[in-house]
Amino acid sequence: MRKKKAIMIGAGLANMAAAVYLIQEGHWQGDAITFYSVDDHGANDGAPVEAVKDEYWNKNHPLENQKGYVARGGRMLNYRTYVDLMDLLGRIPSATEPGMTAAEDTHDFDAKHRTFDKARLLEGGKGIINGGHLGLNGKDRLLLTKLIMMPDSEEEKLDNITISEYFKDDPHIFQTNFWYMWETTFAFRTQSSAQELRRYMHQMIYEFTQIEHLVGVNRTRYNQYESIMLPLINYLKEQGCKIVLDRIVTDWEFKTTPMQDEITVTGLKMTNTKTNQEELVPVDEDTAVIFTNGSITDSATLGDYDTPAAENMDYGVAASLWKKATAHFYNLGNPDKFFADRDASEWISFTLTTKNHLLLDEIARITTQEPGNALNSFLSTKPISPLGHKDVNMSIVVHHQPHFTTQKPNETVLWGYFLYPRRRGEFVDKQYLKMTGKEMLEELIGQLSKVDPGPVNIREKEKEIMESVINNVPAYMPYASALFNNRAKVDRPKVIPKHSTNLAFTGEFAEQPYQMVFTEQSAVRSGEIAAYHFAGIPMSHLVPTPRYDKDLPTLMRAAKKMFD
Repeated sequence: MRKKKAIMIGAGLANMAAAVYLIQEGHWQGDAITFYSVDDHGANDGAPVEAVKDEYWNKNHPLENQKGYVARGGRMLNYRTYVDLMDLLGRIPSATEPGMTAAEDTHDFDAKHRTFDKARLLEGGKGIINGGHLGLNGKDRLLLTKLIMMPDSEEEKLDNITISEYFKDDPHIFQTNFWYMWETTFAFRTQSSAQELRRYMHQMIYEFTQIEHLVGVNRTRYNQYESIMLPLINYLKEQGCKIVLDRIVTDWEFKTTPMQDEITVTGLKMTNTKTNQEELVPVDEDTAVIFTNGSITDSATLGDYDTPAAENMDYGVAASLWKKATAHFYNLGNPDKFFADRDASEWISFTLTTKNHLLLDEIARITTQEPGNALNSFLSTKPISPLGHKDVNMSIVVHHQPHFTTQKPNETVLWGYFLYPRRRGEFVDKQYLKMTGKEMLEELIGQLSKVDPGPVNIREKEKEIMESVINNVPAYMPYASALFNNRAKVDRPKVIPKHSTNLAFTGEFAEQPYQMVFTEQSAVRSGEIAAYHFAGIPMSHLVPTPRYDKDLPTLMRAAKKMFD
């Protein structure tokens, strides 16, 4: 149903993509598009700590140390799969590289800094593990092959089945290098959705042959706010789009219809988070409402070097609004599947800023690789998982420097995360969730010391490393893995729900054919679908999606790798 104007609820990547396609493909004027959002960072964030200290989620948790940088997450790109993202970035100018599009900027940087991870897995007493040996047995291979060969038409067979349930007769798989790398590359857990694992096995099947080196990983020049979000923001503002921040949309007004299944938004209630004033925004019949119905960074809180991140129990503003919509209509999914089980969805990360490169150089020595080569995960030497197996303690990403445009030449920024924040540290006897930034660094140094080949162990430089710290910022994210939570296909609304006249859903909690979550690809794709629908553009014009699960050479290489 064609529209002439749009209200965007949420200013993340998905809705910004929708706006770009409405302008460029739908030939809309930018001033016909208005965003309402708490902030404009979304999951693709990154900022000086001082710049985010007063944002909505942080205002009740003041930080004493406001130095350094913070990035709540780190997202890896993949050109072969992220076709819609690269199409989008090819349409807007880079924010940092004159004369380049944002796509050309990323291609230029990535071509000069190719990923080749030499130390994907590390374990105490063993050092760098040969991750190229996946460690799969016959039953592992059989069950993985069934996932790979399952057609889209049968995907509902995996409704409400967790990964551990799918492999209930094969616990061995959770003790393989394959699982350690897969869970930490993509943030799966054993209680995550087997349906989503199937989608990853289809869309990322070619990663079988290179997962130990992550050579398929592409990275932006700087953090993803400056390299992805800022180019979008700059472009949309230049086009006349209105981006209204510090707003929480709290409720809906819907048209009353005889059949009670027609979805027509007629008004939006919202709160100004700075003034606490309530506002009502009317929605006329010419206006589309494009809603990102869940955010993995909602309710996230920050700590600092001497302060742990507080645990915020809020349900999340986007999910709360989604839940209110489901009270009116029966086909809009089930937000509780994703936002009512923190045990399945929470994790904690940290962003470390130092005034010199001492720690960076030590990590490069221990891992035998230059900064910028992706992901290092530290395996436990004893069982720590719910299934009684060894598992990954923590993972780090050592960025190519600088990671922020405002970094001083001698400063280092690196990022790390704990996938299970309620586990206890091996070197700091606390739950990761309760650790200060200093204690997280102590835990990291301890993990590095276990795999240090010498002759001088990093422990001997611990005091000097600690003295180099500007800040280390823990970020607790109760919903970071919510998009992987166990689900049925009906638990997420379609981008364009049945009987909707003006409401679309975008982002990781909208159901799309084939697309996998936790990727910029699925976010952009959902925005593109919404834009084409309301601009009257045939869906056949969408960016073609490659199907590597149907490519025989790719499948043959993956099958061979399973037996290595």
